[in-house]
Amino acid sequence: MLLGLARRAGALESGTGSTQRAVRDGRARLVLLAQDASDVQREKVLKLLRYRETPRAYLGSRAELGAAVGSAPLSAVAVTGEHFARQLARQLAVSKGVNAETERR
Repeated sequence: MLLGLARRAGALESGTGSTQRAVRDGRARLVLLAQDASDVQREKVLKLLRYRETPRAYLGSRAELGAAVGSAPLSAVAVTGEHFARQLARQLAVSKGVNAETERR
C-alpha cells in the first residue's frame, strides 16, 4: 500500500534503469529488489549500491513488486521520498547498508 502511495506522490522510481539513475543521483532513500530478478538486472543495481549506505531489501517476486506500484512486473524500485522510505524500511525491518546479497532467498 505504501509503495502505491509513494508512486502517486512522485516519490518512487520504477524499473532497473530508473532505479540506477536514482542511486547514481543520490535520490534513492530505499531500494527494493524482486527476489526473482535476473542476475543481470540485480547486478546492475547492486554494483551501484556496494559503496553506499542506501538501505535495500528483497521484496516478493517481480510480479508482486510491479503490482504493489500498479505496474507490469519490475525487478527494482527506488523510493526517493524520505518519509515513505523511512516508513517502508521500518515495516520491512531494513537497516542502513544492509547487504542485499546475504538476504537473497
